[in-house]
Amino acid sequence: MTHHRLLAQHWLSVFLITCSCPTWADSVWSYQQKTDSLNNQSYTLAKSPLPQPGMYDDIMLSLVCKAHKLQAVVEADDLISSQNSNFKLEYQIDQQAPVALTFKTFPDSKRKGYTEEFAAPLAADLMVGKTVFIRINTLLRTVLSNAIPLDLAAKTLQQVLADCAVDKAAAETVYGLAAFQQDLSQLTPEQQQQVWVQVRAIMRAVKP
Repeated sequence: MTHHRLLAQHWLSVFLITCSCPTWADSVWSYQQKTDSLNNQSYTLAKSPLPQPGMYDDIMLSLVCKAHKLQAVVEADDLISSQNSNFKLEYQIDQQAPVALTFKTFPDSKRKGYTEEFAAPLAADLMVGKTVFIRINTLLRTVLSNAIPLDLAAKTLQQVLADCAVDKAAAETVYGLAAFQQDLSQLTPEQQQQVWVQVRAIMRAVKP
């Protein structure tokens, strides 16, 4: 009996030493360089840590620089929406007000979506927080959610921003959507109305 127990402990030790299993305690964002197998195009991305099993849904967030375009990409194990379709994503940085964005699934995926329009403001918000809570409303009227740590995320995100010709100083001065909503909530209703009037005028001026 003792011999079998010692043998089992030996093989367990060998397994733990040689196994490259993911460590769920590792909450650090990673910088990756990849190549698109379809067109042999290189791109870089900052990717969120692996979700902790059993706590939330399997949702991962990435900031991607591809063909000199910046994208915020979200990926889930479950269905989000039909291909090439818009869907709603909400994110909340720490205790700030939630921000709702419109993402779009890729033409070849029902579980992965992106936004280019709000990629830079989202990155700006991620660089100043400790945790981001993600919520996705799916086609099946279910809600997917995950809490993603932002430990050391700023440095990794800045690398991708630099790859897309957004320098560090510019990245740090981007006025994120969460910061805007936080500032807006501190104004009186009359002041908020004035802000929206000015925002509407700016949007009309810049839209083609």
